[in-house]
Amino acid sequence: MKGVFNKKIIVAAVAMAAAFSVNAQEKVLNLYSSRHYQTDEQLYSNFTKQTGIKINRIEAEDNPLLERLRNEGKNSPADVILMVDAARLWRAQIEGLFQPVKSKVLESRIPANLRGKDDGQGAEWFGFSTRGRIIVYNKANVKPEDVATYESLADPKNKGKVCTRSGSHPYMLSMTGSMIERNGDAATEKWAQGMVSNFARPPRGGDTDQIKGVGSGECGVAVANTYYYARLLRSTKPEDKELMSKVAFVWPNQATSGTHLNISGAGVAKNAPNREAAVKFLEYLASDEAQGYFANGNNEWPVVKSAVAANPTLEAMGKFKPENVSIATIGKNQIAAQKILDRVGYK
Repeated sequence: MKGVFNKKIIVAAVAMAAAFSVNAQEKVLNLYSSRHYQTDEQLYSNFTKQTGIKINRIEAEDNPLLERLRNEGKNSPADVILMVDAARLWRAQIEGLFQPVKSKVLESRIPANLRGKDDGQGAEWFGFSTRGRIIVYNKANVKPEDVATYESLADPKNKGKVCTRSGSHPYMLSMTGSMIERNGDAATEKWAQGMVSNFARPPRGGDTDQIKGVGSGECGVAVANTYYYARLLRSTKPEDKELMSKVAFVWPNQATSGTHLNISGAGVAKNAPNREAAVKFLEYLASDEAQGYFANGNNEWPVVKSAVAANPTLEAMGKFKPENVSIATIGKNQIAAQKILDRVGYK
């Protein structure tokens, strides 16, 4: 009898340990992110407060992050992959790093053009915030009507004035991919040739560097994401205030296709060990509260219509017409975009 009793205790203990293991697993989320904004801390901590799910984070630039996921393969502990820009999300998608997610919450709140591939089993990734790709110009020597569209930057009247990031940067690849979708390959290549002819300097640096180049007069005009511009507008540093007094911006292509959008998006990793927690996290990112963090913390626009972006700086920048091109299609066009930019010498 004693042996039977001990056996029952052992079985119960094993069952309890297994149950504890399952419960512990449900309380953990492994997030692989190429976002690196300190303002996201509140976003993550609030999710943990609401759900009790602890977030373990791996943060890296997109290429090292994708390489890590490839090397880990089926043994990867990643539950959610969070990336910036359509080109990066598309790369992760074609490499099979996501799994489809069917969620009524996500499907009702995230617009269809801000989702990844869906073969009927659910989208592979979802966009959660957007940034507009604006044209910044020097108020002293450039007229806004001369730089009202992306296409106008390739016009001979802007020769020696244009500054941008590298042609191989995902932001440029996505913008070029959008132009391919709207204007076709031939017109896009002609535009790219015009851009190269109009460079004030070889492409280099980030978006903040482009804005500073415009302010210093080295560049007459540049392309930048709105959140970089808004960040400088909100700065209390005297040098930033002086810089922003010298520049202004236009919402490009308002009479035609609309302003190109950049996104942050995420999907559930293909081999996610904590899938339920991962889906909960994606649904949380689509909540009004989380959408507000994107707006107020990092000057990004919410993608959910009901969310309120209570950010005075964003509001002051005004309303604009965004382009209505599928983000997934823009990502798919990045290979053609890179070939075009390489052919014209867009370094």
